[in-house]
Amino acid sequence: MPQGRPPNEAAEPRRLRQDSAVDSTRRSSRLSTDVRVVGVQLYFLPVHTRTPLKFGSETLTSVTCARVCVTVSDRLGRTAQGWGETPLSVEWVWPSAAPYSERHKVLLDLCRDLARRWADYDVFGHPLEVGHSFQRDVLQAELEKSRTAGDERLRAPLLAGLLCCSPFDIALYDAYGKLHDRPVFGTLDKEHLSYDLSHYLRPAADASVDFRNRFPGDYLAAKRRESLPAWHLVGGLDPLSEGDLNGNQPKDQHPVLLGDWIRRDGLRCLKIKLRGIDSEWDYQRLLNVGTLAQKTGVTHLTADFNCTVTDPTYVIDILDRLERDAPDIHKSILYIEQPFPYDLENNRIDVRELARLKPLLMDESAHNWELVRLGASLGWTGVALKTCKTLTGALLSHSWARPHGMDLMVQDLTNPMLAQIPHLLLAANIDTLLGVETNSMQFYPSASEIEAKIHPGVYQRRDGRVDLSTIRGPGFGYRIDEIARQLPEPAASFGKVAEPLRGAPPPHIRARSDVKTQ
Repeated sequence: MPQGRPPNEAAEPRRLRQDSAVDSTRRSSRLSTDVRVVGVQLYFLPVHTRTPLKFGSETLTSVTCARVCVTVSDRLGRTAQGWGETPLSVEWVWPSAAPYSERHKVLLDLCRDLARRWADYDVFGHPLEVGHSFQRDVLQAELEKSRTAGDERLRAPLLAGLLCCSPFDIALYDAYGKLHDRPVFGTLDKEHLSYDLSHYLRPAADASVDFRNRFPGDYLAAKRRESLPAWHLVGGLDPLSEGDLNGNQPKDQHPVLLGDWIRRDGLRCLKIKLRGIDSEWDYQRLLNVGTLAQKTGVTHLTADFNCTVTDPTYVIDILDRLERDAPDIHKSILYIEQPFPYDLENNRIDVRELARLKPLLMDESAHNWELVRLGASLGWTGVALKTCKTLTGALLSHSWARPHGMDLMVQDLTNPMLAQIPHLLLAANIDTLLGVETNSMQFYPSASEIEAKIHPGVYQRRDGRVDLSTIRGPGFGYRIDEIARQLPEPAASFGKVAEPLRGAPPPHIRARSDVKTQ
């Protein structure tokens, strides 16, 4: 794979660059398809886990989902509403010794602040253009405010800012698609975008990649997949056998033991959470899960070392030992996910030796395309995309990674309810190594029961797959009017309330024959 800067070159700036465009081609400053945000409503939906989920040194037992309704208007005054949702997983996005309750409150307050800023953001464009400029001009400022006030332990990191921004960003895409009667992933072309990708992206220094006259849609799969192989998360606390049970496991209709999950859901792909600080435990966990996988027909494994490894030799030694003592298990490992610390700029570890053994995918450290570029220069061979870092960021990272030959996956943030649908659609519209990680049905299966009445295959895994065939229509195809979920009072509400779209759309945004798929 072409490499970028050598490891000792100066860091890419952490913030989004205002001058990142190189030879940018702007086709029009006033496309008739442009929209702006005119209203925002924010809701907080609490969810409790069925079983605990461990993130590094912390354990998640509940989460607040931020659900957002965005109203947009085009230049003719037509309006539409769109929806977005993201679980505010504090333990994942903001590992810290500061109390959970205090970090949780910072995220809720940041969501409220962003709701107001989005409603006041008087910028027309495609969601990619508006989302990118909002992150650059507004999100950065909001994070700086949080870093200059109060306890230094409560300075929200960039990843936390992206998490809080993501439901607004996702809702903007949904509203745009609804206004123009097209699926979101059918709007990422030159018909709808004022700028080509050279406005945002710079290739690796020695790569023969040219982003001029290229658009995100150019790198999508030719056709959306209607079903996807599903990856199951084997958490560090998950019992493998009867001897692992402590009597505190839930007693309901859902499995507890890994083998029962595999048999019920027909699983073929397992992601194994490891510690990254105890090589013997990690090796034995891989061996134990791998042995069970072989007995139950599982064909693919991946290992997630929880961002706690600081020396590639730690992972290399485990892989070498597996290859020697359990070659079939070693062979079944498809890739390794983010063993090293979140902060890539301050942890510039050369990972080429490890990446020669297995594909090595960035996850937590891949906040934006610039960090993906930096990771490629250090030897990372792939990137795991997440909608919880904003769909705008995921699309730009994908558009950089794909032509540079990087492997791609779409990873879960244990997405329930509406959050599951854009997550699955991203995986269905790009070429991943294999399917999609989806685990909300493990950790809070009852949370999505209302949405599952409309989209049963989205919230259950059968024959090792999820079924997207019920997702249809413009935007993200939520079919929100059919979902009978009662929402609480808004936690924040700003701007105008949208009227229903009235009248036939103008000829340039007439519905196309592919409107039923993304």
